Amino acid sequence: MHMNKSVNEKLFALQNEIGVISKDTTNPFYKSKYFDINSLIKQLQPLLEKNRLLLLQPIEESLVYTKIICADSGEFVIACMRLPEISDIQKLGGAVTYLRRYTLSSLLGLPAEDDDGNAIVKSAAGKKPKLSKDRFDAAMKAYSTKPEEVKDNLRTFELDQVQINKLKLLKINL
Repeated sequence: MHMNKSVNEKLFALQNEIGVISKDTTNPFYKSKYFDINSLIKQLQPLLEKNRLLLLQPIEESLVYTKIICADSGEFVIACMRLPEISDIQKLGGAVTYLRRYTLSSLLGLPAEDDDGNAIVKSAAGKKPKLSKDRFDAAMKAYSTKPEEVKDNLRTFELDQVQINKLKLLKINL
């Protein structure tokens, strides 16, 4: 009689088949690439099916879960993260998307490199990274359509005096 593989054995097989996940989405503010949740799932789906694994990502009691369930045995593995308290529904939707991507990446042991987050990581000295003129100019262009998002992004950088003066001139308070 053939014994069914455990969920861990199936995940091990899946991890060995994944290879490199294509980063096919561009963050225009940071001019970087990352894989969005839809792209990630699309690339994983054939491997999940091959290994008879079901992926669910429910939200329960302010927690975003990623559950991978073995279709044969019912065994499962789970990762979850708490949603931040956000009243703006669009920002909340963005947070759900990020948490779905992060929990799935974490659960599958995908590479931790996240270009989308690189620009906000502080330097080893504990200082905020400097914002290039090009990125600052791009932020100013985006300000009219996404003012709060741009302000949130600008707060993560050390601005030079020219950039600070321009913000004052435009009456943009961070």
